[in-house]
Amino acid sequence: MKILVPVKRVVDPYAKVRALPDGSGIDTTGVRFDVNPFDEIAVEEAVRMRERDPSVEIVVVSIGGPECEEQLRKALAIGADSAILVETTQVLDSLGVAVELAAVVEATRPDLVLMGKQASDDDCNQAAQMLAAKLGWPQATFASKIELGAGKVTVTRETDDGEEVLELELPAVVTADLRLNDPRYVALPGIIKARSKPLEKRAVSVGQSPKTRTKLYSAPPARAAGRKVASVDELYAALKEKGAI
Repeated sequence: MKILVPVKRVVDPYAKVRALPDGSGIDTTGVRFDVNPFDEIAVEEAVRMRERDPSVEIVVVSIGGPECEEQLRKALAIGADSAILVETTQVLDSLGVAVELAAVVEATRPDLVLMGKQASDDDCNQAAQMLAAKLGWPQATFASKIELGAGKVTVTRETDDGEEVLELELPAVVTADLRLNDPRYVALPGIIKARSKPLEKRAVSVGQSPKTRTKLYSAPPARAAGRKVASVDELYAALKEKGAI
């Protein structure tokens, strides 16, 4: 059983970011980068699968520049067996990411692609779905529980109406939700072992121009000051005045 886990390099979700003065991007001066939290959950789940079944092989992949090696090494420290860096300086949209991941899938032939449901920087939540469509594989999103079986995977997924259980034939694409697990603390022995684990570098397969582009980055407007009301009637009148009711 081989599991491919894509990981994305993102700005630390807890960092405060600012748009550049010209609106062309995000000011990353002095900002820390980390593994996308949902991808880290996917790596953790793959490692837990390997702990239950030692025959499981975990390959992590990232798309970007040499700086992505840091995040790949963290995934290796968590417990992945090997890593692939698809080198490019181009900013890819979700479709571009799906195209490159499909090429990696063709080269590595995994039984399962397990990835975060979305990235914390762009929140697109569509790369996995596009990948499954390109591969022609079944997919299950927002997984809160994953159970591997003989040639199949059972996924409990969270929906607006509650939980849904799907059984998919392998190979398949599954995306991890927040409540799937709590990633482990990366201990020093894992960090040391990660230095000697294989990290392959490969060129992009297509290098296509993005189909979608972000035209402007801007900060949200300042929040208006609140006001206290003395009674329910005053609250009702204020809401009616604003057209809220």
